[in-house]
Amino acid sequence: MLRVRHPDPPGRPRRPLIARLTPPQLIALVYGLCIALGTGLLHLPGVTTADATLNTVDRLFTATSAICITGLVVADTGEAFTRLGQWLILLLAQVGGLGILTFGTLFALLVGRRVNFRERLNLAQQINAFDTGGVLALIRTIVLYTLTAELAGTALLALRFVPRFGWGEGLYQAFFHAVSAYNNAGFVVLPGGMMPYAQDPLVSLTISGLIILGGLGFLVQLNVLLHLTQRRRHRLLVYSKLTLLTTGLLLVIGTVLILALEWSNTRTLGSLGTPGKVLAAFFQSVTPRSGGFATVDISSLTSASLFLTIALMFVGANSGSTGGGIKTSTFAILVGSAWNMVRGRGELIAFQRRVEPENVVRAGTVTTLYALLVATAFFALLATNPKLGFTHLLFETVSAAATVGLTMDTTHRINDPGLIILTILMYLGRIGPVTFAVAFSLRRQGQNGIRYPSERDILVG
Repeated sequence: MLRVRHPDPPGRPRRPLIARLTPPQLIALVYGLCIALGTGLLHLPGVTTADATLNTVDRLFTATSAICITGLVVADTGEAFTRLGQWLILLLAQVGGLGILTFGTLFALLVGRRVNFRERLNLAQQINAFDTGGVLALIRTIVLYTLTAELAGTALLALRFVPRFGWGEGLYQAFFHAVSAYNNAGFVVLPGGMMPYAQDPLVSLTISGLIILGGLGFLVQLNVLLHLTQRRRHRLLVYSKLTLLTTGLLLVIGTVLILALEWSNTRTLGSLGTPGKVLAAFFQSVTPRSGGFATVDISSLTSASLFLTIALMFVGANSGSTGGGIKTSTFAILVGSAWNMVRGRGELIAFQRRVEPENVVRAGTVTTLYALLVATAFFALLATNPKLGFTHLLFETVSAAATVGLTMDTTHRINDPGLIILTILMYLGRIGPVTFAVAFSLRRQGQNGIRYPSERDILVG
C-alpha cells in the first residue's frame, strides 16, 4: 500500500523559515544581511566628505570590507569619510570581528530572553566552540576579554598619539586603531598612514601584539590564560599547542626571510637603522596573517618578498579567530600529513595525540576550495581588468580571499565589475568556503545501503 507522507503533521504549526536554517546557513544569511545594512548606512548624509566621489559599488565594497574585517578600501578612509563615517566603519568591523550572532545573543541576554539550544548550536558553529554547554559563559568571557585587550591597546597607543594630536584626537586615533588591529580589520585613519611609525617600537609592537592576539582565536587565548592561571584544572589543548607552534614558526621564518630579502632595498628596509629593519621586518611578517596594516610600501617589496607575503596571507590566522586564510591548523595538518607520507607513517601524530583522518580530509578540502576560489576570482579579475599587472591582481585576490587588506596600491584602480568580484570574495573568505558550501548544498543522498568495492589501482602523484 502506497503511503503519502505529509511534510507537516496535521495540527502542528509549521516552524518559521529562520528556525529551519542550519547554523552555516544562518551565518551566511546574517552576514549577507548585515553587509546590505552596512551599505545602506554608508549612504546616509554626512557619512562621506564633500570631496569624496563614492558610488554604490564603492560603498558596498567598503561595507563588505568592514563586516568581513578585511581593510581593503577604494579611497583613503581618513579622507573620504567624515568622523561619523569612520565610526560606522569601526562599528561594522567590531561587529564583524566579534560575530553578528554573538551580538544578537548578548542583546538577548541583556533584555532577559532565554537562549534556546538551537541558538547555542548556532553560536557554537560560529566560534568553533568544542561543546555547546558553556557557550553563553564563553561569549561573556569573549566580550570582556576583547574589550580589555582593545582598551589596553588604546592606552598604549595613546602614549604616542595624545602628545602628537592632543587629548581628543589622540584618544580617538588610539581607540580606532586598537579596535581595528585586534579585529584584524586593517582600517587606518592616521594622517600619512602607518609608515611614519616603522621604527617606533611602541606603535609597531602594540599593533603587532593586537593582531597576533586577534588572529590566535578566542578559544586559544582563553585556553592559554586558564592554563597559566589554573594549571592543575586546565591543560593546554593539543589544538592550542599546534596553533601556537605554527604561528610562532611562521612569524620567525617570515621575519628572517623579509629581513634578508629587503635588507638592501632602499625603498623598504634599506634606509632604516638595524633595530628599525628588524622591527619593520617583524611587523611585515605579522600583518599578512590577516592584519592588513603596513609600515613599508608594499608595492616596493622585491618579487620574492611579495611571493612570501602572498603565501603568508593564504595560510592566514587561526580557526575561530578574527582572521582569514586556510588557517594555521589546516596548514600544519597538511604539512604533517605530507611529512608522514614521506616517512612511511600511517597515522598523523601531534603532541602524542592521533589526528583523526576526518580532520586530514577536512584540511585538504578547505585548502582545495580556497585554492579554487582564489583561482576563479583571479581569472575573473584578469578578464575584467586586463590593464592591471598579473602580480598586482594576484596579490589583491589573495588579500581579499584571506580577508587581509594589504594592497599594492591596486584597489582604487579596479573597475566596478572587479570590485564586485572582490566583494564576493571577501564575503566567502569571511564565512569560509566550506561553511558556504555546506550552507547551500542539498541534503546528503544516501547510497541505499550499498557499499561498493574499493579500487586501489588509481595513481596519485
